[in-house]
Parts: sequence; C-alpha cells; structure tokens
Amino acid sequence: MSSKSAKYSTSVILRAIATKLWTSFKDLLPIILVIAFFQAVVLQQPLPNLGDVVFGGILVVLGLTLFIQGLEMGLFPIGENMAHALARKGSIFWLLTFAFSLGFATTVAEPALIAVSAEAASIAAQGNLIAPGAESMSSYALGLRMSVAFSVGIAILIGVLRILKGWPVHYLIIGGYIIVMLMTLVAPKEIVGIAYDAGGVTTSTVTVPLVAALGVGLASIIKGRSPLLDGFGLIAFASLLPMIFVMGYGLIVFG
Repeated sequence: MSSKSAKYSTSVILRAIATKLWTSFKDLLPIILVIAFFQAVVLQQPLPNLGDVVFGGILVVLGLTLFIQGLEMGLFPIGENMAHALARKGSIFWLLTFAFSLGFATTVAEPALIAVSAEAASIAAQGNLIAPGAESMSSYALGLRMSVAFSVGIAILIGVLRILKGWPVHYLIIGGYIIVMLMTLVAPKEIVGIAYDAGGVTTSTVTVPLVAALGVGLASIIKGRSPLLDGFGLIAFASLLPMIFVMGYGLIVFG
C-alpha cells in the first residue's frame, strides 16, 4: 500500500471515529444541559470535583461509542444469525430452547439487575425483613436474580411462540397486566416496588440488543411475518413477566 493510500485510509478511519464520538456526545447532551441548568440556576453552586466529572463524562462518551459499535458489529448479527439458522433447521424445540436460554442467560448477566438485587437485599436486611448477614443477603439477592432471569426466559419463549403462531401482541400484554394488577393485591407490600422496578432493569444493555435481534431475525425468515409488525414486542414480555414472578417470589419469602 502506498503512503498516500495509507494516509487516506487513516483519515477516513479518524473521521468515522470522530463522527461516532460526536453522535454519542449529542445523545448525552440533554443530560449534560439538565445537570448544568440545575447546578447553575437552581442550586447556584459550582459543580464539586469538576475535573473528575469532566473526565468521567469523557469516559462515558467513549464507552457509549464503543458499546454502540459493539452492538452493531457483534450482538445484533449474532441474534439475527442464530434466529435464521434455527428457523431453517425447522426444530421448534431447539428454537424455543434457545429463546428461553437467551433470555435467562442475558438477564443473569445484566449489570443493572445485579446492582438492584444487591441493593434490595441490603435494604431488606436493614428493615429486618431477612436475617442480617452476608450469607442471608447473598441468598436473597441470588433468589431475586434467578426469579427475574427465569421469568425473562419464559417471556422470550412466549414471545417467540407469538411470532411463530401469529398471536396478536396486545391480547397477551393486556392479559399479562391484568395478572400484574391481581398479583399486586395479594403480594407482600415489601416486594411490590422491587417487582415493578425489576421489569425495567431487565430491559437494559445486554438483554435488549440480543432479544430484539432475535425477534427481527425470526420474523424476517418466517413466511407471512413482518419484521416491523411481528419482530418487535419481545421486550414488552421481558418487562412484564418479571413483575409477576418477583411478586410470586415475595409471596414465598415474606409470605
């Protein structure tokens, strides 16, 4: 490769990196403006540890850029390719097994769920809802994580069945939230808030890309299914079922 071509390639790469960094910065700009407004106008105080905050913000922009690039290069293609391969194989058993395993494994690895489970265990111990001590807190947090992970696995399995069978998504969602409301009436009040939050933490950085790619990939290869109409909706189930399962977990632990 000539020196001129090498310089051109380097220039293109640097321009692409700069574009992606700028895009990530623009995505974070509303958060920056809100914090700056309240700090300067409402609180009227200088931002503490400004140097650390600025450096941390730079790391966030860099991390977000790398994360999005990783999704585009790795996680989305993996989900779609697996969906295509399993659909061509023609085995519903293995497709459903993969759907459950994907939902379970990605949720167990979800950083937000790990953090929330640990915090919930700490608060439960402080409120004397569980025995104090590291072992009791660890057991409670693990049980909470496993309940959520199992529920997401079941949710993705149901979502894949919906795509295969062509079931209307709104009937399943409405029915699910009716169950959530009924469970709220009988579940211990100590677990209800955690259960509702569990529906949010499951749809985070690891779970969403793979699950969305699975749905779109599956709908795009099955005859009569639309990736736009049928490929999405799996995330809704992943948010819904954890609420039911965590309240059920609360009935066992606190009941």
